[in-house]
Amino acid sequence: MNLQPSSTQRLAGDQSLPLSLPHRLATGLRSPPPPRPSNISFASSSLLHQRSLSLLRRSSPPPLLAYSGDKDFAAAESPSPAKALRRLLKSPGIHQGPACFDALSAKLVESAGFSFCFTSGFSISAARVGLPDTGLISYGEMVEQGRLITEAVSIPVIGDGDNGYGNALNVKRTVKGYIRAGFAGIILEDQVSPKACGHTQGRKTVSREEAVMRIKAAVDARKESGSDIVIVARSDSCQAISFDESLWRSRAFADAGADVLFIDALTSREEMKAFCEIAPQVPKMANMLEGGGKSPILNLLELEEIGYKIVAYPLSLLGVSIQAMKDALVAIKGGRIPPPGSMPSFEEIKEILGFNNYYEEEKRYATSKSSSGQLSSQRVSNRVYDIEKRTQDNAEQRDRSPEGPVVEVITPDVYNNSGADGSRDPFSGIWARTLRVKITGKDGFEKLDVRIPDRQNNCSRDLLADFVIVFSLVFISLDCRD
Repeated sequence: MNLQPSSTQRLAGDQSLPLSLPHRLATGLRSPPPPRPSNISFASSSLLHQRSLSLLRRSSPPPLLAYSGDKDFAAAESPSPAKALRRLLKSPGIHQGPACFDALSAKLVESAGFSFCFTSGFSISAARVGLPDTGLISYGEMVEQGRLITEAVSIPVIGDGDNGYGNALNVKRTVKGYIRAGFAGIILEDQVSPKACGHTQGRKTVSREEAVMRIKAAVDARKESGSDIVIVARSDSCQAISFDESLWRSRAFADAGADVLFIDALTSREEMKAFCEIAPQVPKMANMLEGGGKSPILNLLELEEIGYKIVAYPLSLLGVSIQAMKDALVAIKGGRIPPPGSMPSFEEIKEILGFNNYYEEEKRYATSKSSSGQLSSQRVSNRVYDIEKRTQDNAEQRDRSPEGPVVEVITPDVYNNSGADGSRDPFSGIWARTLRVKITGKDGFEKLDVRIPDRQNNCSRDLLADFVIVFSLVFISLDCRD
């Protein structure tokens, strides 16, 4: 029995997870695929799906993984992420959901063939702000990171809503925000604020009444939004109070309208089995905390036998990323680069990020691209003409106007002060002048026109020269400031 439906099955026609809008547009499909015949086994159906998808891929270009078009139009073509997740919960078997922490890790989960994924508050806090999962990251940061994640993939994403970031009213706002961000589901826990990772020390929970009221508020927010988001009710009371308390709360959460139940940090198979026996009509979620949490790590067959429907792997992607980056940094610091086997080639990285799909899409709009190129060229030509015209006008202006102030010294009369009879004045050794100083500014306007001294006064050469220098400097300074 195939316990892990692949993304190829989903894209080829699995009714539980219908084709994404980009793939419909690429392949020309206009309606949901027909339901799978009941007499075909899951494994043989998978093979048919894979062959069908192979034919589709050869006949049409693949869709962009990061498609994020008009959500209203997408809703008309395919069910909402929440409805897709609900179909998955009703389908046979147990389903794996690795936890992502950003858009790239979410795309890798989808490309690996998983039918859904989680966001990990632990990993997002580490990757986005570099801080421990102790309630330091805010609602706004979490919902924004979630929006980027859901826009990057077409598979349903269950978001970590922590404790709803406050009381019942805060929970309502949180649920509505996660709905707008595109989440298919939201996990809400009964911890106090600030909350922390369920597998760490010092867990504390709110009262029974407040814990149940949070779930009721979440259900009300879903109704008010006209949404079908899946509400996963988590209890940390097993560590904070007792195992029996966590069972009581889980029953109450189911009665309040929770769609999935989750008790974190169960410590044995027996506790897991007892948990899965309560409210049997409500699916149960397991959390396999890699690297040494409080819960035993079980394989899929064991978890399914116990009674779980979905299982999360919260730290795998973050953990291996940390180790790979540390190894790469050691290599770089030692004057080397990471060995080829430790990282994808550049071509593989481009394929993962969607470069090749982008180039194929670009070819489909070659005509539009050419038109826009012509318009761009025309704009550039107009811009160049404007610059050249402005430069020419400036040059003509400079030709018409002097570069700086022009100082003209005009001395029309030079004479000696002798009497009519030829006798000399006591000051006959001093030259008498009428000195005219004219200053024209760089704008072409006359700034000064003065005579030094007038004809009735006498000045020595040195004094006249001083007058010229002083007046010139003063008016040149004024003209420059203008």
